[in-house]
Amino acid sequence: MANYFNEAVETMPVEEIKKLQGERLVEQVKHVYENVEFYRNKMDEMGVKPEDIHGLEDLHKLPFITKDDLRDQYPYGFLGVPTSDCVRIQSTSGTTGRRVVSFYTQEDIDIWDECCARAIVAAGGTKDDVVHVCYGYGLFTGGAGLNGGSHKVGCMTLPMSSGNTDRQIQFMKDLGSTILCCTPSYAAYLAESIHERGGLEDIKLKAGIFGAEAWTEEMRANIEQSLGIKAYDIYGLTEISGPGVSFECEEQKGMHINEDHFIAEVINPQTGEVLPEGEKGELVFTCITKKAFPLLRYRTRDICVLSRQKCSCGRTHIRMSKPLGRSDDMMVVKGVNVFPSQIETVLLNDGYEANYQLVVDRVKNSDTIACDVEWSPSNPPEDKVERERREKKLVAHLKSMLGILVDVNLVAPKSIPRSEGKAVRIIDNRNLYEESKLK
Repeated sequence: MANYFNEAVETMPVEEIKKLQGERLVEQVKHVYENVEFYRNKMDEMGVKPEDIHGLEDLHKLPFITKDDLRDQYPYGFLGVPTSDCVRIQSTSGTTGRRVVSFYTQEDIDIWDECCARAIVAAGGTKDDVVHVCYGYGLFTGGAGLNGGSHKVGCMTLPMSSGNTDRQIQFMKDLGSTILCCTPSYAAYLAESIHERGGLEDIKLKAGIFGAEAWTEEMRANIEQSLGIKAYDIYGLTEISGPGVSFECEEQKGMHINEDHFIAEVINPQTGEVLPEGEKGELVFTCITKKAFPLLRYRTRDICVLSRQKCSCGRTHIRMSKPLGRSDDMMVVKGVNVFPSQIETVLLNDGYEANYQLVVDRVKNSDTIACDVEWSPSNPPEDKVERERREKKLVAHLKSMLGILVDVNLVAPKSIPRSEGKAVRIIDNRNLYEESKLK
């Protein structure tokens, strides 16, 4: 069985990493110019030819690509090979407009599986582990990616998909699952369900690989404590392959990007200016080995920081922070930029579970923001006075974090709907308000 801590690549000196990236970038630019009409037209408009790209130093000459571009070109506009060379598609949820369909050659699948295998090994996985995958399967990339990575490592793989929590827990106990792969919100839900049913002593989990949604360090600590595991972050996008673009090692201080396959940049989301290492901005990725759906300078809308600080694991690939929010999903409430992760940090620091829901509304042309928060079953407020005292405390802490007032409403456990996939944290009624004015 291959060792998917690929030491020759993952511990490569930085100068060699950049040289390899430059060589692959030159090849990829030629590939997309010759095979993707959209890129050829864009580059021609900018007066850029493939021969103008000699290495990483010329990356800035290439155009940015956005999700709107992908939707406009649906389904085949970004396809870089004949359909006869494609063996699979994956797709985004399509909840905001047209779906994005991503194509894969067999080589693309092999590379993606290896990237996910590296993530499993970084979390301590070996061929002796039982990997319990309850990301969704089907068009969603989560299940397929971790499933393929688990096979690469040689683990016994449980392709559970999402849902049916009772069966998840039964298989977890009966088959001795050791590594859990799912969204962090579902991991928290599983932990809650296991504690309710009893039998935590029968759970053999040692690690979890969680992604597909934002989560805070406080939420990580809660999951680790409740399940008795070490929780690792993983990052990816359907548009550029899926999970495994980057992943955490045992140091848990940022996710190593698989730089032999992806080039990462951070830009000012307003101006497009490339920012130096260590500055916060929008993450941009260039795929340098994917052939079927080869995206150059794709704007992810995720806000993060890149760092090449030395890592104790020995990997030299650059690390990205957890996404700190999104440049497009960020809410502007009363003129203030608000990221849901800021609110979650306050709640978890004050001892509440990650079960909450934000409701943003507009009343008489003025924005309002409210937050329903479940109190802990083990620490319910004694009476109405105690509940109001706790609500006022949360209001004060949220104002300190955000600079605006948030109306807090403490509610009973289980009163906020649970999610077996991505958690629904935000209900923004302002769009409905604007639509109603137009009718």
